[in-house]
Amino acid sequence: MKSLNAMIKTKIKKIGRTVGLYISRTTTERELLEKLVLKFKAIDGGIELIRLGGNHDGGYLVPDDLEGIKYSFSPGVSNIANFEHECLERGIISFLADYSVDTPPLELAGCHFIKKFVGAYNNEKTMTLEKWVADSLPKDYQGDLILQMDIEGAEYETLLATPHSVLEKFRILVVEFHHFHNLDNKEYYNLVNTTIEKVREYFDPVHLHANNYEKVTNVNGVLMPSVIEVTFLRKDRVRDNKRLRVLPHVLDQPNNPQWADVELPANWR
Repeated sequence: MKSLNAMIKTKIKKIGRTVGLYISRTTTERELLEKLVLKFKAIDGGIELIRLGGNHDGGYLVPDDLEGIKYSFSPGVSNIANFEHECLERGIISFLADYSVDTPPLELAGCHFIKKFVGAYNNEKTMTLEKWVADSLPKDYQGDLILQMDIEGAEYETLLATPHSVLEKFRILVVEFHHFHNLDNKEYYNLVNTTIEKVREYFDPVHLHANNYEKVTNVNGVLMPSVIEVTFLRKDRVRDNKRLRVLPHVLDQPNNPQWADVELPANWR
């Protein structure tokens, strides 16, 4: 029976290829809820959240635990840099990277920009987070860092390629996760699930916010925001593990002010 099933699957895949389709296994509602969404559910953290980056798109909620942090890494440069500007006002110098632009939108005194993407390997256009951090920081710097990452889907390969020894240098991670509407595909689910498992070894999510430029979709019975912003706090900084159930936060704002904010479905709280 096993060999017959394998033959049928192989035949179906071949038929799919002839019409330009890739046929993959699909996820189950249980996998999505109990193995993936559960890992994203936020805790209180015991530290008040503040908003960095101004109103609407580009603004993120982070724990008010910035003392002693001197550097931030921000891969993905858009037409605004309010997050980096407000970090600078707090004495935090930002390193920015993006191959798709020539310069940041703001002159940020003391901050540094490199025209490269961040990903899983190093070449003339792309660099790993590990290499970027090693090449950028003063050799004697032993303090913590912030990572604010919005790189349109490359966050998965970037985080998976980053050694734990580098991730541990960051006290706070702000990561925008993309393409959750594709989580019915088992291969994509495995990529996302492996990434969040790695991050959760050292960090706890302390805030979630759905980006309202994309809609909530039904993926195999589970309501999923297509794009979600997640703030993580390193576990050694967490003071309270109580489940966070009040979402949206009073400081949350819609990314696009012309549209209503997306309320996270109940299964995310």
